[in-house]
Parts: sequence; structure tokens; C-alpha cells
Amino acid sequence: MGNVINLNRFRKRVEREASAKQADANRAKFGRTKAERSSEAKRADQAKENLDQHRIDREEQP
Repeated sequence: MGNVINLNRFRKRVEREASAKQADANRAKFGRTKAERSSEAKRADQAKENLDQHRIDREEQP
């Protein structure tokens, strides 16, 4: 006769593994330091300013 398997224990183990996998994905997606976030925001602001400085404003002619 084979070993008896507790299905609740198996189900909970699978759920924990899935939760851990999701947590790793979230850490990779959202896990950045404050310095990284601020430097990225600064670079984005500089790029926007640079783009705005090179914009040519033309009056539309009807």
C-alpha cells in the first residue's frame, strides 16, 4: 500500500510556492531604492526640458 498524502498540506505548499513566485516578480518590478527612483525622475525631467527647449512653436494658418 502506498503512502498517505495529506491533500491540505499539498495544496497549502503549492499556494505558498505560487505566492513566493509572485512576490519575487513584484520585487523585480517595483523594488527600487529611493535613490534610483529620484535619479530616474530627474533624468525624465531633464529629457522633458530638453525636448521642450527644442520645440518650434508655429502659428497655425487657416
